[in-house]
Amino acid sequence: MRKYTLQNLDCAECALKVERALDDLDSVDSVSVNFSTATMHIDTERMDEVIETIRSIEPDIQVFPAEGSEGNPHLHTRMRLSRELLTIISSVVIFFTGLFLRERLAPTPSALAEYGIFLTVYVLSGWRVLYLAGRKLIQGNLFDEHFLMSVATLGAIAIHALPEAAGVMIFYRIGSYLENLAVDRSRRSVKSLLEIRPDYANLKEAGDFSKVDPKTVQVGDIILVKPGERVPLDGKVLSGESYVDTSALTGEPTPRRVERGDTLLSGMIVTTGSLEVVVTRRYEDSSASRILELVEHALQNKASPEKFISTFARYYTPAVVVIALLVALIPPLLLSGAAFSDWVYRALVMLVISCPCALVISIPLSYFAGIGSASRRGILVKGSSYIDALTAVKTVVFDKTGTLTRGVFEVTAIHSSNGFTGHDILKYAAIAESHSNHPIGQAIRTAYSGEIDPGAVQDYHELPGQGITARVHGRAVVVGNDSILHLEGIDHERCSVSHTVAHVALNGTYAGYLVIGDEMKSDAAEAIGELKKLGIRRTVMLTGDSEPVSRDLGTQLGIDEVHAGLLPRDKVRILEDILTEAGAGEKVAFVGDGLNDAPVIARADVGIAMGKLGSDASIDVADVVLMTDSLTKLPESLRLSRGTRKIVYENIVLALLVKLAFVVLATFGMAGMWEAVFADMGVALLAILNALRVLRVK
Repeated sequence: MRKYTLQNLDCAECALKVERALDDLDSVDSVSVNFSTATMHIDTERMDEVIETIRSIEPDIQVFPAEGSEGNPHLHTRMRLSRELLTIISSVVIFFTGLFLRERLAPTPSALAEYGIFLTVYVLSGWRVLYLAGRKLIQGNLFDEHFLMSVATLGAIAIHALPEAAGVMIFYRIGSYLENLAVDRSRRSVKSLLEIRPDYANLKEAGDFSKVDPKTVQVGDIILVKPGERVPLDGKVLSGESYVDTSALTGEPTPRRVERGDTLLSGMIVTTGSLEVVVTRRYEDSSASRILELVEHALQNKASPEKFISTFARYYTPAVVVIALLVALIPPLLLSGAAFSDWVYRALVMLVISCPCALVISIPLSYFAGIGSASRRGILVKGSSYIDALTAVKTVVFDKTGTLTRGVFEVTAIHSSNGFTGHDILKYAAIAESHSNHPIGQAIRTAYSGEIDPGAVQDYHELPGQGITARVHGRAVVVGNDSILHLEGIDHERCSVSHTVAHVALNGTYAGYLVIGDEMKSDAAEAIGELKKLGIRRTVMLTGDSEPVSRDLGTQLGIDEVHAGLLPRDKVRILEDILTEAGAGEKVAFVGDGLNDAPVIARADVGIAMGKLGSDASIDVADVVLMTDSLTKLPESLRLSRGTRKIVYENIVLALLVKLAFVVLATFGMAGMWEAVFADMGVALLAILNALRVLRVK
């Protein structure tokens, strides 16, 4: 799949037609044309055929590789808009000169002057519309906005409504100019939210630093990041200390202090001291690149209103044309005294109204703004369809460790039994856990101050959700929760302990347990409270931890249901039950910390991974990624999705109601060409401006 920039893609309906035409080509495996970004993602081996097809539909569109050297597309657009403004001003001056002379010249000269002046204005302001209409007519496309506008205005000339024909073309040109200006500004506004990749890196070579393209930097190279510069690639701090602004990635405004050994992610801004950094990921794998790639692919994942509008536009315009034809022909035949020219004029007005641009432009733009705004706040939504899904969430299911708690474990106490010492328990548990990546295993290893030799471990086995078994220096060691003790047939006095614990058995004899501390996240209770205020009716916690510990945490947070002592397969089973119990049209979200909860995240209606910006597992599996450990990002994502969806429906209602109202007015002769152009271009402009309100949703 390759990405291309489509210069001069200024018509949303044209984007739909290009996408449909390319999708019909046998040489194209998949294609997505995004009007909001003026880009195309396509999988094909025949780009020559693709370009030829695009030019046959829209000859002004130019196709460039997204990483090409076509220059600044925004500069190109601004130059074109400046030329457009000059044409509009010239047309307006000549038009009002014609209106002035029309009232002061004699009838015969006036008629000649009228035709000369207003036809000049008509051609000057509308030649491109006529040209494109002619091309579409040759191609057999009778329901293009240019063709409809041409028919309507040429019809007005035929019934001697010259000022109106010329005026409509000017008004249409002004509307197109304002629409293109608004779209260009909105594109720049939204894209500026995502411009987090720096243009250069200060690479250390032969003891000196030089500016290079970040794409050329290799893993292991050393770069220098100066105050005020963005970190170009992911890496670890070799020397120096500074505060970094992480807001572009996480949405958090508070600077974070970093020093030697700390991890830096591309897109962060160094604010105080300079840092020498050893690169740990190539440019294309760096955090900023992956975020931008995810956002761009998210724009291809269309929500149901976008799909509806694409289908609606295909049938809406032909239907209006048929209705206009009936309005032009039937009343003069059935109503006595009905003037044919009058009803033709009304039908022509309806044709001007019929263009669905307001819908076709504003709806994708609303979702585009929503996804861009979310990413700037540290919330990655992998498609507009998931924005819609978030608005329907009524049940939120949480993992415990690393989600509701910090997931930073430490051994806080050791309780021994059967003559074993605390040192023996910790020593054998730490060595046995030397092959484990589980956070509890890491906490046990950290607590042991002696030397750990992984080579002393034999017959290591890990039982997911229960613990481990191994032989250490010839002794059988079991470390885990109560269920593994029962599985191994080890006698022990207590099954229930009111803490997170790791039981230890040596040579089949219960030795005691380690108490593992894990703090609740400071904003967890606040986030649960906000969710309930937003109308979340059911909150559930699924955890492999013990029942007493989990119940106590659930009570503190105000969670409705707690299911403890679960294996990964148990979590999937319970989530299946919750999905079955959900009401019609209601969605279930699961919030976890990525890798361990991958099956449940994948099964939920909306899978949400949090605090794992650098984790491939969470980014790949989840539908939404919260790029910090802050749980308050969850209610924020719901508010943003609901605000986006609300604006989408506002635009749908606005466009349809206004157009319907003007169609009715035109049918009864109460709306002329001027009002019709407002119903078309004016509503499109209002809808675009309304779409940009998404950027300000709180």
